[in-house]
Amino acid sequence: MALTVPPPRTPLPAERDGRAGGEPRGGCAQWYEQELGWAAAGVAPVRLLTGLRFDALVVPAAAGHAALRRVGRTGPVALMGERMSLLVAAGSADELPGLLDWLEWGPVALALTALGTGGRITAPPPPGRPGPPGAAVWLRPPRPLREQEGEPVLPALSRFGSRGGDTPDLVRLVDAVATECHRARLMRARTGPASDGSAAQPLAFS
Repeated sequence: MALTVPPPRTPLPAERDGRAGGEPRGGCAQWYEQELGWAAAGVAPVRLLTGLRFDALVVPAAAGHAALRRVGRTGPVALMGERMSLLVAAGSADELPGLLDWLEWGPVALALTALGTGGRITAPPPPGRPGPPGAAVWLRPPRPLREQEGEPVLPALSRFGSRGGDTPDLVRLVDAVATECHRARLMRARTGPASDGSAAQPLAFS
């Protein structure tokens, strides 16, 4: 009796892309590229490239949450584990050292870094789309280009905080974030050594 071999099953789109379920490969990256005009790379997870359309201030999540309660309008804000990324205008990473000096934070060790040209952050799933447990999430999601109507949506360096009203401002944001990073550092110094085992450094008043 001859054996009948069934024809190969045509894989589902997600399986063809090496994923057992969920969104086909590239769907998340395409959303960022088409809806926001942001450069994206990778698949799982997708990474958003900094230094092109935006830079990112990266801070401990606790300090970031405290800063967000102090400032009004900001750009998009993403959370990944214990780190928060606050999106700011492209070029802000280069301005950060001078801005911290002007705000008199220069001599203080802060858990604040900036990602500019050549950097990247983990992309949360687009707003309204679920992600796997532990994935990055948007705390303040970006708006598609068609909804922005030409208004500034990313904090940028103005004439040292001279912007008025509700407009995002890099000076106000950096000062708030630096203050909260320093406050967290003071709390750690009062309660014991840093979690990474490093020795406490001289404290500064803010």
